[in-house]
Parts: sequence; C-alpha cells; structure tokens
Amino acid sequence: MRVMAQIAMVMNLDKCIGCHTCSVTCKQAWTNRKGTEYVWFNNVETLPGQGYPRRWEDQERWQGGWERTRSGRLRLRAGGRLKRLGQIFANPELPELTDYYQPWTYEYRNLTDAPAGDDMPVAKPVSQVTGEPIGTIEWGPNWDDNLGGAPEHAPKDPLVEKIRDEVGEKIRFEFEQSFMFYLPRICEHCLNPACVSSCPSGAMYKRVEDGIVLVDQDQCRGWRMCVTGCPYKKVYFNHSTGKAEKCTFCFPRVEAGMPTICSETCVGRMRYLGVMLYDADKVAEAAAVEDEQDLYPAQLECFLDPHDPAVVAAARASGITDEWLDAARRSPVYDLIRTYQVALPLHPEYRTMPMVWYVPPLSPVVEAVAAAGRDGEDAGNLFGAIDALRIPVEYLAALLTAGDTYAVDAVLRRMAAMRAYMRRVNLGQERDESIASAVGLTGQEMADMFRLLAVAKYEDRYVIPTAARADADALADAHPFEDAADGCPVADAPGSAPTERVLLNLSPTRRST
Repeated sequence: MRVMAQIAMVMNLDKCIGCHTCSVTCKQAWTNRKGTEYVWFNNVETLPGQGYPRRWEDQERWQGGWERTRSGRLRLRAGGRLKRLGQIFANPELPELTDYYQPWTYEYRNLTDAPAGDDMPVAKPVSQVTGEPIGTIEWGPNWDDNLGGAPEHAPKDPLVEKIRDEVGEKIRFEFEQSFMFYLPRICEHCLNPACVSSCPSGAMYKRVEDGIVLVDQDQCRGWRMCVTGCPYKKVYFNHSTGKAEKCTFCFPRVEAGMPTICSETCVGRMRYLGVMLYDADKVAEAAAVEDEQDLYPAQLECFLDPHDPAVVAAARASGITDEWLDAARRSPVYDLIRTYQVALPLHPEYRTMPMVWYVPPLSPVVEAVAAAGRDGEDAGNLFGAIDALRIPVEYLAALLTAGDTYAVDAVLRRMAAMRAYMRRVNLGQERDESIASAVGLTGQEMADMFRLLAVAKYEDRYVIPTAARADADALADAHPFEDAADGCPVADAPGSAPTERVLLNLSPTRRST
C-alpha cells in the first residue's frame, strides 16, 4: 500500500443556480491577459447542450482519455508514441478556435467619440485575437446558456445522441417536456491524467504533495498533445506565449490553506474541498477494469479510510504529515464520496480517474411532485417519482457513471430520503428511522449529511491543510523574528520576505515519480 494525498472537490449540482460568478472570478484571477481571451479555466454549462468547447464529450472526434486494449492494458485514445510523433507538427484532433468561440469586444470608441449628428453610432464587434471586424457572432462559451432542452442545441448534445435510441420517448424536446440543469467544470486533476502522459516534453506533471496537475511553463514547447489527450478539454493553448495552460486549482491559495477562487466566490455554496487519501498502487488496476460501469466502484476502492490505524501508519511512512491526516479525517469530500456515497465522478469511462465529483440534481423531482398537488418531500412520493424524473436517470448515468443507472438511482434515493427524514425532524415529528435504513444509512448519518449539504459553514465546506508548513517553520527557526539590533521583525526587513509570501511563492516544481 502506497498512500498518497490529493486535494479534491465535490460540487452539489442540486444547488447550482448558473450565475457564472465562479467563471468570472476565475477569469479575472487567472486568464485576464493576452493570449487567453478565449480561455475559461472554470465554465458553467447548461445541460443538455453542446458545452465548451463545442461537443467536447465526443471522444470519437477528439480522441481524448484512455482506452483499454484486448490485453487489458491502457493506451491513449490518441495513439501511442509513434503515432503522436508523426503528428507532432500537425495534430488533427485539436479543437479550433471556432469550437471554443471567437472572443470579441466592441468598438466602443465609435460610441464615445462619435461626432454629433442625426445618425445613431454603432459599436461593431471585433475579434480580440486578430482585431478584425466580425460579421456575425455565431457561438460563445455560454451560447446555449439556459437553453437546455431547446431544439436548436439539445439534440446535438453527444450524450443525447448516445442514449437516445436507448431511452426513446424519455428525451423529447418539446417545451413542456424539456429539462435542464447546470454543470460547472474545471480541470479534474485526475489520478491517471491523460494530459500528463500525452506531453512529449514532460512539461505536464502531477504534484506529489497534493495531486494538483500543472504545466511547467519553462519546459512546455507548445506541441498541444495535452489538449488532445485531455478528454475534458480543460487544457488550453496560449497563442501569445506558445505555451499550454490549465486550471491550477489555485495552488497558491491552497498552499496557504485557502479554498480555490471559484469555491470562495460560489453564490450557491455548492463546492466542497478536502483531502482524499488513496492507494497509488491500485490506480492503474482500477483504471483498467474491463467493464466501464465498474470504473466508479473501482475508483472508490482506491480511496483509503483516514480513520484506519493501518492507513495512518502507512501514510506517515509515506511522508504525509499529521496536519494532512487530520484534514483527511475531517474532509467533507471524503464524507460525500465515501461515507454517504452521494457524489459521482464525471465521465469515469475516460479512465482518467477524475478527482472533481458531483452530487446529481434532485430538485426537479421535488418540484414535479409538488406541481402534481402532492407532498413534494414525502418519502413515498419522492421514491416513486425518481423513476419518472424529468431529467432521465439514463442521461445522468451517461454523464456520471458510464451508464450505470443503478448507482445514480441509489444516490437520488439517498438525497430524497434525506429530505423526507429531515422534514419530519424540522416539523417536530417523530423521527422515522425506516426512511434512513431504506437507503442504507442511519438517522444520525442523515442528519450529518443534511448539515453538510444544506447548512455547512465555511470551515466545514473547506478543510485544506497548508502546504510547506514545515518549510515555513524551518524558515522561522533559521531567522528569528526579533532582530537583536533594533527589534524590527526580520521578515519585514529590506531584502527579506514575510512567511506568508514564502508560502505563496513556492514554485510548483516537485514531480511525482
């Protein structure tokens, strides 16, 4: 058993309101500069829809992720080393700028500087990349925003195309039959990242201390194989610097014990950050299981119980500090993924072992039951309504469990049971333990899950140990804070840096082996 630690995220889709605050704050923090005009490390998609870049889930076209060979081994869908070497100067499996969108602004000076006259001045759209006028704007990063189920975009959703023959009449895009929900997306910081294996120059790497996947800008040669290799299309090419860039999981903030900027600013409070311990020796075997629907339970088996004394001993032997072990024991992510098992991975069939998981949406079930004139939070009504969910369970399964409807149904039933159980508690009625036992949980676990999903405080949603604490302590020991001559703190003296800056300026150069 080789224990490693990973900072992971869970997003509760039941609470996402599609406000895009996370996207805007991430854009301002990380991609508000030349060469990244079209780049959104964090974006929020309306499903069903084509997404960003357009139809990113169509791996028959983009060849992202891994595939299992007949011998049971994994290989990149984009091909082996020889094929990638042959395409190193001309890679056909790359999204074009129009698949993302042509970033534009407007000629506002035409409005502000136009001379007085009888004609109304017009601010024409111009490309932020070329500076040339754009005749007609035809696509954008949120072009189908709030149009889930609309006939223009929903039928082109790769998941709809994949399952339409299977579910038939369950997916109809007339107005009264339409459905939608929001899917925020960032880099998955996978346990088995295809982007890292695709990179010819070794610029992509996964950090040992926290599992964050980064790009070494000094080593990147701009081959863009990582863009092809990432099945989530969350690696971008900066056309100004000629380098690949991606979500950094806000590692300077995480190293200081702070949440990512998208989590910090989330209006719906639907993001959770915490530590997951996993057995690195099991990752390759779990990613190569034969049946795609076994990938989700196989990844679950890779995660380790931080309360197990044997795991704790092995973790300490691997160099994981007590601070990180304590964070793993208090991790909200571990509770949602393992304890309550209500969070699911995004497209496990890509075999990258993603570490950003999602709680599927239940709200449409409650609303549908209430609209029918029945009690929208009664356990019996909710359990029966899940089978007739307006969002087909098959669609959620294609998104989160490689088509395994049983796993999605189990999660939705637990969410419904939690609502029904806590409703009785909040109304002062007698607790009905049969509701909890029907979904394999106890009443106390129901209450704890409700507290975490509904009313968790800041410190409960984000349990992040500071990185390099030992380095900071060593620095403090080497340079006492009080200078003998004038009593000024040495950290604030000219030429020195405060401890906080040392934490934030740590260079992410450590690589996993």
